[in-house]
Amino acid sequence: MPQRVGRLGRLADNGAMIDLVVVAAASGLAGFVDAVVGGGGLVLVPALFATYPNAIPATLFGTNKGGAIWGTAWAAVQFARRVTLARLTMAWGMAGALAGSFVGAYAVTLVDAKPLKQALPVVLLAILLYTLAKKELGRHHAPRSQGGAEARIAGIIGLAIGFYDGFFGPGTGSFFVFLFVRVLGYDFLHASAAAKLLNTATNFAALVLFTWTGHVWWHVAAVLAVANVTGSLLGTGLALSRGAGFVRIVFIVVVSALILKTGYDGFLH
Repeated sequence: MPQRVGRLGRLADNGAMIDLVVVAAASGLAGFVDAVVGGGGLVLVPALFATYPNAIPATLFGTNKGGAIWGTAWAAVQFARRVTLARLTMAWGMAGALAGSFVGAYAVTLVDAKPLKQALPVVLLAILLYTLAKKELGRHHAPRSQGGAEARIAGIIGLAIGFYDGFFGPGTGSFFVFLFVRVLGYDFLHASAAAKLLNTATNFAALVLFTWTGHVWWHVAAVLAVANVTGSLLGTGLALSRGAGFVRIVFIVVVSALILKTGYDGFLH
């Protein structure tokens, strides 16, 4: 009997290790996608739900944040070293993102998110069609505002998308990129760099809340973090070396995938 129990224990340990390898691989790919244009949650969150189907959803979301924030933060640091961004603008944007994320995370406990889930693929489709129609969109860096005016707009963008990230979340990085391109006149490379900073702020706010409520598996999150930073390193290097045109292509691919995923979740799942 002890021999049988020992064999079952080893099988369970092997199964847990395989699960960890699977989600680590997903985290590496998510880090790569996030570093280029955002949208890594499209990869990692479904992988966590598929691998741990019996877990509490909040715990999987918290574990996702615990792993993904490190890759996003790493990418933000690497972009900041190579891409010049206005400090005041980023400070306002990050402050708005922090505040919005906290309020959004609270609001989701009070309001049904289903209408937003069903509206999301329509909004993403409009963004995709607009980006495809405007072929020069985001190819050239030509900020439309300066100083305090730009900072205040960035703060509003951070507040709005931060709220969305705390309330629901999919495609947060892509929304940041699109709004910095469309509203502030950034090219895709500068917009992606800005999105990393603001997305780090929203992830931090969400992680604090999930940690406070005990919804993070830190032993899994630690492995995800290492893989996520590795993927982020590769993605950041490609984005910086290939420039705005490459980021635009990845943006279109990620938004297209988000439309399919959110459409399925909103109407068919």
